[in-house]
Amino acid sequence: MRHCYVLSVFTRDGSGGNPLGVVTDVTGLDAGSMQAIAADLAFSETVFLDWTVPGVPRARIFTTVVEIPFAGHPLVGAGWVLGKMGPGTMRRVACGIGEVPFRMDGDRVFIEVPLPREVEPAPVAPVAGLPPAERAWLVRVPLRYLLLEAGSPGAVAGAHPDLAALAAAPWEGTLLFARSGPAVKARFFCPALGVPDEDPATGSAAVALAGALAFSGEKEGSLVVDQGDEVGAPSRIEVVWGGGVVAVGGGVRRDEVRVLER
Repeated sequence: MRHCYVLSVFTRDGSGGNPLGVVTDVTGLDAGSMQAIAADLAFSETVFLDWTVPGVPRARIFTTVVEIPFAGHPLVGAGWVLGKMGPGTMRRVACGIGEVPFRMDGDRVFIEVPLPREVEPAPVAPVAGLPPAERAWLVRVPLRYLLLEAGSPGAVAGAHPDLAALAAAPWEGTLLFARSGPAVKARFFCPALGVPDEDPATGSAAVALAGALAFSGEKEGSLVVDQGDEVGAPSRIEVVWGGGVVAVGGGVRRDEVRVLER
């Protein structure tokens, strides 16, 4: 038996957030076992932390169907667990894109990663039931995301995507958003990665958005991304970028500790 810490990451005023499983004992687990645990837990992602060897702890991130190299809310949650429960000296965590620094601010955690460089404009025609975009980009983070800027928050809230079409698209995730100054209303869909409806909070998509805006001339800036209202899990992601790096973070809440039989 082993423990799984269930967190809510990117909470908004202490509520909502994206559920996350953090497994802190990986003894005897191979990739197949980790994938089976992630499928059983059925969160959008589960992160497995290995801090048994000296050096930087290693995080492996799984959706219900596949291991992925990078995701925001698992690394923010991993940082919270390492900062709260570790020896107090850990300030980096390794994942599929390399070592990622994190910092604690009470119950808020921020990670810092390189600003995405693989950005290209995309067609603004309607996609899979989503509204026409004013601007659109394809961004690699390193998964490929399509970013669509809608004309208003209402257009974002009222969208009814064709999830089957998105699952078959030649990219892994789709961010629909509308922006008013630093305030962003967003929704994220990634059925190809095993999230059947929509993700309540997506740190990697916030990283991609910073990369798209930097590509479009905003070399530095900050945003507050609200997401998750349509699935009853209001979330808030803070984003700051400049100097070739982007920090994303927000509130984290521990909800429960589960005992796993595997």
